Amino acid sequence: MDLVIIGAGPAGLTAGIYAVRAGLKAVVLEKNIVGGQVALTPVVENYPGFSTVPGKQLMDIMSEHAREYLPVNEGEGVESITLGDIAAGETITLTTNRGIYSAKAVILATGSAYRQIGVPGETRYFGRGINYCASCDGYLYKGKKVAIIGGGNTALTDALHLKNLGVDVTVIHRRDTFRAQKPLQDSLAREEIPVIWNTAVETIEGDEKRVTSLRLRNLKDDSITDLPVDGCFIAIGQVPSTDLAKTLGVKIKEDGFVEVDTAMRTNVPHVYAAGDLTGGLQQIVTAIGEGSIAAMSAFEDISNPYWKDK
Repeated sequence: MDLVIIGAGPAGLTAGIYAVRAGLKAVVLEKNIVGGQVALTPVVENYPGFSTVPGKQLMDIMSEHAREYLPVNEGEGVESITLGDIAAGETITLTTNRGIYSAKAVILATGSAYRQIGVPGETRYFGRGINYCASCDGYLYKGKKVAIIGGGNTALTDALHLKNLGVDVTVIHRRDTFRAQKPLQDSLAREEIPVIWNTAVETIEGDEKRVTSLRLRNLKDDSITDLPVDGCFIAIGQVPSTDLAKTLGVKIKEDGFVEVDTAMRTNVPHVYAAGDLTGGLQQIVTAIGEGSIAAMSAFEDISNPYWKDK
């Protein structure tokens, strides 16, 4: 085996297609469902070529395409990875719940998960008023009223983005000061975006179809109020799936995501990363681009190991 790709989201599936078309023997391993977070997204409206498409349908199309080139093994998780002496031509050994693979290179496309607030209604109304990506779904709320939950850079950036789209947005933050950078705080004040301080969401209320309001609790006096909204964006960060990366000695950035160069190489020879795992603009199109770059870098490095020229 030339290449093992871990993760069958947009980045991993694209990497598989490009790898095989470059002449590599490869396999995609996915411990959960094919498609990652996109498969759980009710509607995607910003993917070129589709004005609107259910996330699962889009990933089914990508998966079918990838399977024309290589195996995509759903339900096969990598339990451990052992690096050989790459400079001496040794391979990488991967142990899964189904067997053992020996490969010349590995692409990590294990993704990340949105951090949840864990209140009643959050799961029930996901995709029906509860959102985690303003750049993905903000356009749906033009002319409507939404709340942003959070106080970091992402929350304030999302609030400003929604305001620019013509959304009536209110920020809800459980503290009395923001963690976000000062320029973002200044922009929020300049745009006169209201902030509800020292407040947590207790429950997310709605009817049979959509979110209708948020039940809020003031953390100073325990008073309860209801905020009518058409939607809510939860912006309290993401948790990247870096367990395998860390076991390989891959460098992790301060924000918790994997560090790569422009060729999607990590600091470990023959180990690459692509998609949400690398942070940045976490969109389907960027994951696809990173997956293709990682695959071509793997092909180039297997053919001509760059570290031997140093």
